[in-house]
Amino acid sequence: MNLQLIDVSMIVFYLIMMVMIGWYYRNKARQNKESYLMGGKKLPWYMLGLSDASDMFDISGTMWMVSLCFVYGLKSIWIPWLWPVFNQVFNMMFLAKWLRRSNADTGAEWLATRFGLAGKGVKASHNIVVAFALIGCLGFLAYGFVGLGKFIEIFVPWDIVQPYIPFYVPAPYVAHFYGIIFTLFAMFYSILGGMHSIVLGDAIKYTIMTVGCITIAIIAMTHLQGRSLNVPAGWDDPFFGWQLDLDWSSIVPAANEKIQDDGFSLFGIFFMMMLFKGVLSSMAGPAPNYDMQKVLSTRSPEEASKMTGFVSIILLPIRYSMVVGLTVLALLYFDQLNIKTETGDYDFERILPAAVNTFIPTGVLGLVLTGLLGAFMGTFSGTLNAAQAYIVNDIYLKYINPTASTRKIITTNYLVGVVVVAVGVILGFFAKDVNSILQWIVGALYGGYIAANVLKWYWWRFNANGFFWGMAAGIAAALVFPFVFPNILPLYVWPLLFLISLGGCLFGTFAAPPTDSEVLKSFYRTVRPWGFWKPVLEQVRAEDPTFEPNKNFKLDMFNVSLGIVAQLCLTILPMYLILGMQTPLIVTVLILVVLLLILKKTWWNRLKDEPPAPGPAAVAPGQRKEAVI
Repeated sequence: MNLQLIDVSMIVFYLIMMVMIGWYYRNKARQNKESYLMGGKKLPWYMLGLSDASDMFDISGTMWMVSLCFVYGLKSIWIPWLWPVFNQVFNMMFLAKWLRRSNADTGAEWLATRFGLAGKGVKASHNIVVAFALIGCLGFLAYGFVGLGKFIEIFVPWDIVQPYIPFYVPAPYVAHFYGIIFTLFAMFYSILGGMHSIVLGDAIKYTIMTVGCITIAIIAMTHLQGRSLNVPAGWDDPFFGWQLDLDWSSIVPAANEKIQDDGFSLFGIFFMMMLFKGVLSSMAGPAPNYDMQKVLSTRSPEEASKMTGFVSIILLPIRYSMVVGLTVLALLYFDQLNIKTETGDYDFERILPAAVNTFIPTGVLGLVLTGLLGAFMGTFSGTLNAAQAYIVNDIYLKYINPTASTRKIITTNYLVGVVVVAVGVILGFFAKDVNSILQWIVGALYGGYIAANVLKWYWWRFNANGFFWGMAAGIAAALVFPFVFPNILPLYVWPLLFLISLGGCLFGTFAAPPTDSEVLKSFYRTVRPWGFWKPVLEQVRAEDPTFEPNKNFKLDMFNVSLGIVAQLCLTILPMYLILGMQTPLIVTVLILVVLLLILKKTWWNRLKDEPPAPGPAAVAPGQRKEAVI
């Protein structure tokens, strides 16, 4: 199926509208740094949650999830734990609230509330967070760029476009050319309008995607009616044993090769590694990207928790309606899909665009394409905004021009945005595929992030020096990893990366004195974490005998357990619905209702944030007043 005039018109109208939104919000974004980067911290939680969910609904990730659903069936619901997707549950139950209490603008600025502004390792810890954030942001920009190029290439054949291009583009770089074109639109509206335009653009994109996803689900259910899918035994069962035991030999032999290449055959071991890494990763809190920026942009700690909880509810059922809908169509008509590469190999990441191009009718096709292009632009702009925040707030204003005027800050944001996009696009040229970038980010890079960022929340003795050495060791190991273990799944080497990073944390911590007691008391009073804080608690109680520590560890972990199960129910519910599996669907709905009723009592009703305890250490010596609540 080729794009018709109505489809092209929808896409063009959307692109023009995004540019106009950026232009409309340019004056509001110019008011000050906080307005540009964080919407002035005045946006409602449900709009930020909608924006966050919309940013997570990206083209590259959805292409990856459709390929997983095709090959692994209902067992594919576990594989996004690589991320891990359940980090949103930890955030909604307690970590988003803790993070927002700092009132910081970035993750690097947050460190001032934990380690202060003076002392051994403080400057180095600040710089290493900025470095990690920028490496992660550039990785995500390249990840989105590669996915977009693959997507557009199927819908717009190059032989139609080439006569109108005044220069030659080699075949291997056609996808990159398409990626650059749409990247320019995303760059324009996000750089010009800042967080305000990003949030509104994300809301529009989410509305379009919802209509498109529901339409795809209905089309798939219509085609499946009275027919059965030709899939291996166990494909429609979400549960598993030590072995994956999915044999595609007599159906699509190339799927077996993908399972082998992915390294998921020993699924039991793979699952345990994901769970172990995922829990530690979630305990570390949001990584310094667009997700953290949305948490810090909320109006209060209570709204930060609501925002992160809202993300799963509005993202998973809608996104998986598209994922399983396109999977069903691809399975029913696999022979009609052209997902082979120039070398003759199957590229399962092409299933999404191929299925959309083949089975979605005119009009609806334009709507779906508009939504998916918006998905790329939303994720791209959110990541770009985070990168700008770190460079401008934590490098330019901290080290280069601390007294810069508002006009100078906004101009610098523009320039930084252009440079970051250019670097991200260049990195995209060197990426093999979506999965390879994703595996490196979540398996290797985040392996170096976790140890230091877990300890910073839960252990009082951990200091800025330990944070720096832990992060530095982990990031260095992650960068070297692809060259030392080129053929091993990053997840399987993750424990080694974690131990290297943990060793750096302990070495650095005990090589320097503890953090200043006034800083620790201020942090403990303000953020009120649970964990190993007894010496600090005793000091706080010496000044204020009425102070009560956070005793919610057991309740938080109980809520996290329920939340993860609820999240799985939200994921698999549209899969059961579209596949017509009525009994599992009813059971899933009943489990979900019970869990939501319990969480209403144990989480929602207890969200009202208590004011920070009074005390003489409300602001650490030398610390900027606005850095704490």
